[in-house]
Amino acid sequence: MESAVSVQRETRSSLLPMAIIGMLFFIFGFVTWLNGSLMPFLKVLCDLTEFQALFVTFAFYIAYTVMALPMSFILRKTGYRDGMAIGLAIMAVAALIFIPAVQTGSYLVFLVALFGLGAGLTILQTASNPYVVKVGPAESAAMRIAIMGIISKSAGVLAPLAFTALVLSGLTDFNSESLAELSAAEREVQLAEVSSRLIMPYFYMAIALFALVGLVKFSGLPEIDEDDTGQSEGSFLDILRYPQVVLGSLALFAYVGVEVIAGDTIGLYGEGLGLSNYAALTSYTMVFMVIGYTIGVVGIPRFISQQQALFGSAVAGSLCVVGVLFGSQESTLLADILWGWSGIAPVVPDTITFVALMGLSHALVWPAVWPLALDGLGRLTAQGSALLIMGIAGGAIIPTFGFGPLSEIAGEVRTGYWVALPCYLFILFYALKGHKIRSWK
Repeated sequence: MESAVSVQRETRSSLLPMAIIGMLFFIFGFVTWLNGSLMPFLKVLCDLTEFQALFVTFAFYIAYTVMALPMSFILRKTGYRDGMAIGLAIMAVAALIFIPAVQTGSYLVFLVALFGLGAGLTILQTASNPYVVKVGPAESAAMRIAIMGIISKSAGVLAPLAFTALVLSGLTDFNSESLAELSAAEREVQLAEVSSRLIMPYFYMAIALFALVGLVKFSGLPEIDEDDTGQSEGSFLDILRYPQVVLGSLALFAYVGVEVIAGDTIGLYGEGLGLSNYAALTSYTMVFMVIGYTIGVVGIPRFISQQQALFGSAVAGSLCVVGVLFGSQESTLLADILWGWSGIAPVVPDTITFVALMGLSHALVWPAVWPLALDGLGRLTAQGSALLIMGIAGGAIIPTFGFGPLSEIAGEVRTGYWVALPCYLFILFYALKGHKIRSWK
């Protein structure tokens, strides 16, 4: 009885920290998946090729790899709560950099701003994730992780819709083909008008982020004892002796690559096909990801194991890629049901539908890989977690240097989706065998 009362008190005391961390995870999702709308927009605004436009994701995701060690050093010096505040402040400054980027029309300045957002998110993610585990009872930690995932992906649904409403409202023909038909003077006027709409959303984002700095700094969030996380145990290189973690990091590298491809390139694909409201297409990939997360919350481990979920994700993702590559460029009844109410018509090809469905197929990869990779690490769990986080670099490398060149060589976006197939096949290997390997010998 006393134990039950203690758990209830601990749960109540964790509500405020969970609410604050929930807001941070909403920011993660909103800022991350805004890139899917920004990419086709900058492609038109800065007159870029598909390959050049993919540097939006490269600049953002490469920050996780480049800044991981510097940000971990900052965390050790400041602690987790102050580290979260610093991360939010870095993101706020990066959001303000979008203003001179718009005013100058410089793609390079846009990329600097995106790298700054990624750098801020690096420290924010590293600092806030331990709170999800530590702020409440250990037996409900998995539920809290799942809730945060749903919050993050739900923000990913809203971000493209907000971008479309604030920036592209009333501009159903803002694409490369329509601009090419205008005179040079008319084109400059329209580009200036549309780009000016980008200033206020990022200005308001900066204000909101600065407000969150104060909230986190003075909220009374409890500090986490660093020793309790096991960070001081062992050398980082020691973790390389564990194949299940190294292969797990590679599986996450492949997963984040295809996640970014499905979420961020669908807008490019839609723009190339001349679809209206193409900037909102990322929302549909995110909706399917939220559905996938919900299935995981309900089904694991009650109906399926983590390994089975990973296996099913890899198979379903591979089938979706086949659908994208060989599916009809016409709209079928299924596509009409999924898209007919959205205003993205006139016609949404089946191939676009399969890109969106990739979000559903791979939603469970991230939560399934982590427990399989960290199983049995003991004191090296923190080092294993750091190695897995580095797999996020796949979001920078695979779309930019895999999807982009394939699309450029073929002269069409659809061909670029070939790169997703070996990624899903590696995830399949990890589900069947990779996570069981305990020695390199």
